[in-house]
Amino acid sequence: MTIIDKIEQAKLTGRGGAGFPVATKWRAVQSAGAKTKKPVYVICNATEGEPGVSKDKYLLEYHPEEVVKGIYLAIKELKAKKAIIYCQKKDLKKFKADLSKYIKKGPIEFFPEDGGYLCGEETTLIETIEGNRSEPRLKPPFPTEVGLYGCPTLVNNVETFYAVAKIAQGEYENTRFVSVSGAVKNPGVFEVPEKLSLIGILQKTKNEPTGKFFLQVGGGAAGTILTADELSVPLRGAGSIIVHLLSKTKPRELMKNWIEFFYKSNCGKCAPCREGVYRLREELNKQKPDWLMMRAILETMRDVSFCPLGKSVHEPMMSFLEKIDVK
Repeated sequence: MTIIDKIEQAKLTGRGGAGFPVATKWRAVQSAGAKTKKPVYVICNATEGEPGVSKDKYLLEYHPEEVVKGIYLAIKELKAKKAIIYCQKKDLKKFKADLSKYIKKGPIEFFPEDGGYLCGEETTLIETIEGNRSEPRLKPPFPTEVGLYGCPTLVNNVETFYAVAKIAQGEYENTRFVSVSGAVKNPGVFEVPEKLSLIGILQKTKNEPTGKFFLQVGGGAAGTILTADELSVPLRGAGSIIVHLLSKTKPRELMKNWIEFFYKSNCGKCAPCREGVYRLREELNKQKPDWLMMRAILETMRDVSFCPLGKSVHEPMMSFLEKIDVK
């Protein structure tokens, strides 16, 4: 049984946020490599830039051996020319020495980046490695077929490669990592059963809030808002839970923080995202924002933005407007 077969049997999904079946992506790269006869590349996406998400940094610090093993398994299975660990400069300074202990002579290289949040998007990171402006590409074609230097390319995040190593070692137990922060007593990164509910995660990690609260799940900017009666679902997205107490939350300020993050992270490539974030920021700084217009802008951004950043602005803002009194 090949490692791809084992990944498929384990039903592993990507841990970067999209939740795409890992075996399907690996097979697509393998097939494209055989068909085109072009070199195959593997990229470990370690540029964890979403606020409130720190699970990949935790794995780089405490489980570098498994992460590197997972990358080598991909290189071997896909017959890749080389692999690249794509990481923010400040994080690479911290983790490079430990990772290097487990890297044999080639073919794994480091690529330090400082392009920010958007570089976590797979086509943007590929553009950056190629020396181009840090902007997303049009898809399709997908990186599995036309990726780095026009070649078939596998892009998985740190936790995904860690899970692959565990599967190969027969140690995978259908778990995933979650960052828990905010108004909690025991913040940190925890390994939990993949299908455990959100309330179950809070209870298991001894972080169940007292008083009225809501969660932001999947990230500290792009994560969706869930109220206390919506927590029977499992964790999704990038793997984070941020707890907010209603009594200590200033809704307008929280929304301003999200928009400020998106404003600074914006690449400016497409008008809906560029202008939309600017107008949302402008409205939130008014004494009386036009909430109706803001909703229209958010819906437009969701429907026609070029890349996931523009689309992701809709999720936290709209779910917040629908569930929390922001006036």
